[in-house]
Amino acid sequence: MTKSTTEQVKLVRTQGFHLEALRGFTLSDTQLKYTSLPMPAFELSMKDPERHPVVVLSEEKVVGFFVLHSGKGAEEYTSNKNAMLLRAFSIDQKEQGNGYGKEAMSLVKEYVKTNFPDIDEVVLGVNEENVAARKIYLEHGYVDLDKKKEGRSGTMSILHLFV
Repeated sequence: MTKSTTEQVKLVRTQGFHLEALRGFTLSDTQLKYTSLPMPAFELSMKDPERHPVVVLSEEKVVGFFVLHSGKGAEEYTSNKNAMLLRAFSIDQKEQGNGYGKEAMSLVKEYVKTNFPDIDEVVLGVNEENVAARKIYLEHGYVDLDKKKEGRSGTMSILHLFV
């Protein structure tokens, strides 16, 4: 990915006109072991005001998705009442390998500061077997405080991004 391309990547709140692209997302079976497709996560967000769906855009094309979950979502991961849980992160399989995941992670801190000024921490759980994702998170400011949690596919490391 060239610098000019990464400059076109941005995070925005998911809108209705993004849904067609989200419905077309594909992930490998291995990836589905660690995350979910966007639509089930988006649908949960529509029923829960503490869940905030976010799309990753590259030149206005939807290439990724995640949810920022405040309140009860973060409680299982941190005692900080001003934290959000980043969950259901994925890059559409057709768009992988272009650096969009890395670029999205580099934008999370600023997105949270701008849109959720009372939040001072973002937490996430990454499966210990998901080495590639863990590496990306650590390279983009997340820290491992050596906390673990059992997830649906095994032990997860809890990572923290201080905003």
